[in-house]
Amino acid sequence: MQKNVRKSSAKNLNNILEVIRTNRDQLRKAERKVADVVLSNPQDMLSLTVAEIAVASEVSQPTVLRFCAALECKGFLDFKLRLSSSLAIGTPATHSAITTDDDVQNIMTKIFEYTMSSLDWVRSHIDHEQLSAAVDLLESANRIEFIGFGASGIVAHDAAQKFPLFDVPCGAETDLHQQIMLVSMMKPGDVVVIISNTASTRSLIDVAREARRVGAKVLGIVGREGALSTCFDTTLIVETLENTNIYTPTTSRIAALAIIDVLSISVALRKSGDHAARFESLKRNLSYLKS
Repeated sequence: MQKNVRKSSAKNLNNILEVIRTNRDQLRKAERKVADVVLSNPQDMLSLTVAEIAVASEVSQPTVLRFCAALECKGFLDFKLRLSSSLAIGTPATHSAITTDDDVQNIMTKIFEYTMSSLDWVRSHIDHEQLSAAVDLLESANRIEFIGFGASGIVAHDAAQKFPLFDVPCGAETDLHQQIMLVSMMKPGDVVVIISNTASTRSLIDVAREARRVGAKVLGIVGREGALSTCFDTTLIVETLENTNIYTPTTSRIAALAIIDVLSISVALRKSGDHAARFESLKRNLSYLKS
């Protein structure tokens, strides 16, 4: 058993709920009982004593204190302070699992809290150097093509419709045959953006390799490291909190859409004043459609 939390999971140590969620399986059996009680009712823990948490978890008081120490807390009081801070961010993914007993209000609460927690997780863990590199790549592109399947294809289409911000021709393709033909005709100076939450879709590996063969740059927006990762010039890992519940909401898509906004707006702000003026003119010309 590991005495402390895994260093790879300690990037966001201020969020004690995520530390517990990520490291639960590394705890001793008795400490996992405490972890489960805390994750199931985190708000209630703030008003409980060591003895009361021990009773609720069916463990001894020293086990509760060892649980705090395993999370690298300086003591029980430090644990409660960090728990209070984490609750300001949102409910952990393990507590957000939807059950058949949930009514509409509970479902809404869980989905919103799960989504807010996941977005905060993405914001805390995104690689800022890779993010800047992605903006550099898109800013200098002569043409941008967004590629994806399924839910990632929806993100690709959303990205392509932001072409006025990128100020270069943009497109989105979700059919494999069309993707291969499209990237085969690209040139050096063009950029292919491949979006895949799993980073393991085999056909996208072929698309990425073909794009690089013809000299185009490839930017990957993925949910985790995977087989696709080796095919990218620049990689953005947009990791959301895992939730294996069958009713998992579309959090990964929301996170990817937010990153697309970051990229498109960052590129637009780097453009010349003339681009900003033309974009404002475009917005005015389209405003009549909203009336």
